[in-house]
Amino acid sequence: MTQSWVKGANRPDCDFSLGNLPYGVFEANGNTPRCGIAIGDMILDLSELVFAGKLVAENCGFDRPALNTFMAAGPNTWEAVRNRVTELLAENGSTDLRDDAALCHRALVPQSSAQMHLPIEVKGYTDFYAGRQHAFNSGSILRGPENALPPNWSHMPIGYNGRASTVVVSGTPVRRPLGQTLPPGGDSPVIGPSRRLDIEVEFGAIVGISTELGQTLTLAEAWEHLFGFVLLNDWSARDIQRWEGQPLGPFQSKAFATSISPWVVTRAALEACRRSAPARDKALLPYLHETAPYFFDITLEAHLKPADADRASRIVQCNTTQLTYSAPQLLAHHALCGCRMQTGDLLGSGTISGPERHNFGCLMEQSWGGRDEIALEHGGSRKFLEDGDSVTLTGWGMANGNRIGFGRCEGQILPAHAEVGKGA
Repeated sequence: MTQSWVKGANRPDCDFSLGNLPYGVFEANGNTPRCGIAIGDMILDLSELVFAGKLVAENCGFDRPALNTFMAAGPNTWEAVRNRVTELLAENGSTDLRDDAALCHRALVPQSSAQMHLPIEVKGYTDFYAGRQHAFNSGSILRGPENALPPNWSHMPIGYNGRASTVVVSGTPVRRPLGQTLPPGGDSPVIGPSRRLDIEVEFGAIVGISTELGQTLTLAEAWEHLFGFVLLNDWSARDIQRWEGQPLGPFQSKAFATSISPWVVTRAALEACRRSAPARDKALLPYLHETAPYFFDITLEAHLKPADADRASRIVQCNTTQLTYSAPQLLAHHALCGCRMQTGDLLGSGTISGPERHNFGCLMEQSWGGRDEIALEHGGSRKFLEDGDSVTLTGWGMANGNRIGFGRCEGQILPAHAEVGKGA
């Protein structure tokens, strides 16, 4: 892979090598939020490149506080911008940027001095249940292993519509939610803070190209409609979920916060990480048949740091190969009924879990419904999250020996409000 002349881009542990070039929205130097690309330790300000005439990107909206305009421009534009930026940043590429000291000063911003924003305007959010191990574990906890998977699970990706308004960027604190719960042995609910607050380690896909109402998509078309991917933590209140979930599923228990990483890693960056579909116990209907390797080999980790700890403990390590349904399958199934998909729609994979306890992607599974303590690497234990806990997700794939990373997706738990009606 070609090296870059930008500081930090060639380190073996760097998430943002020249082969990655993820997109995000940042604010720095008193400027309004605008679109940029992460490279090494820096952010390349795309609006500065356009203004200087070094990047032809008509109608891409790089001076706007979201990637939606650029995403809607489609794959040909995505490819053209990626190729030109690669040329500008490569060690053996164009000198149009590298030899212009004034432009470098304006267009290359240290990540350490930038504030990151949500990379997209989230139009809709749908969370799926696409990992078999997680579906089996959670079903076993709630219903026993003999009834763990519902009859439809092996035939289609199951999902529910979440709240786009509470998707937040990494670093945003998460307020412990209030809600109704049913005390053990009780016959009437009470209102109060969730006592079983949890994480969900997920992989998020972002829709780049809209569909029309009534339009359906093949898997190949769905793949072309996807712009890129983010880390996703769908914070969950398990006790609220248990009480409210019958008969329509999650509502307030998953509507208070969903965190995503600030950098969107594109399909092009993940080409070398693509993998084929897993073996299936039941044949899928033709519209879900995989015609290409649409899965990825991405390692995901979650680290938990208690408020009084000096370092974090790794609590989860899993991999996207442990999903049963791919992102194009999620999108194609979502559009099957003619549902209009929009630029900026976010599709969550659902919790990703592997075969061993440390591969389970949420605390409910690791504690087996609150039965077992989860020992932390650096002392202490948890069954569910406590106030002050910080959780950080990281993720990366490997392409020709180079790391293609997603950065960090983190959030800290704030105490619940003491009573209903108080402000944020």
